[in-house]
Amino acid sequence: MRNANQPVAQEGYPFIGLFAFITLVFALLGWGFMAVLLLALILFAIYFFRNPERTAPQGDDLVIAPADGEVIFVGDVEEERYFEDSVQKISIFMSVFNVHVNRVPWSGKVVDKFYSPGKFFNASLDKASEQNEQGGLLLEDEKGRRILFVQIAGLIARRIVTYPVIGDLLQHGTRYGLIRFGSRVDLYFPKTADVTVTLGERTVAGETVLGTLS
Repeated sequence: MRNANQPVAQEGYPFIGLFAFITLVFALLGWGFMAVLLLALILFAIYFFRNPERTAPQGDDLVIAPADGEVIFVGDVEEERYFEDSVQKISIFMSVFNVHVNRVPWSGKVVDKFYSPGKFFNASLDKASEQNEQGGLLLEDEKGRRILFVQIAGLIARRIVTYPVIGDLLQHGTRYGLIRFGSRVDLYFPKTADVTVTLGERTVAGETVLGTLS
């Protein structure tokens, strides 16, 4: 999968390159203040697109965090797209200071993928799950268990990047995409799952255990 063993996600290269070019121009023109300002933007872009290595906990039934951030919702909802039933939902909000490379929360095969254009409300609001631009993956394992996870754009985020396609076999903890500049990820899974994460808890993508599927 893309961005393996890279300290900075490749989606950040155009921003870093553009800021570096403009900084050089300002420096050559002798515009010191603007050059320093653009240098700060280069450093922020490198920081934002950082891509640290993570070690995923082992266990076939574990559901792990797909994103760094804060758990802003844990509870039961009606999911009509795939489950057509009441399911458990966990929402994780990412600020601009979090790592934005997303990781696969559970091992399985991609059986469906969708993208829906939409609005750009603050991703921490409940209505963002329904009205914001979003893209989702539905995974199924060999036992027929399914989990849905959805990347949702936010107030500033205007680009959702999702690498896998239908038919791909994904291993939990591996990178599968990112969202540019502040957003959220929602997860949906059966009510029989044992959720261990709590509201307000901070998560680490690829490492924090959210719960287990029975």
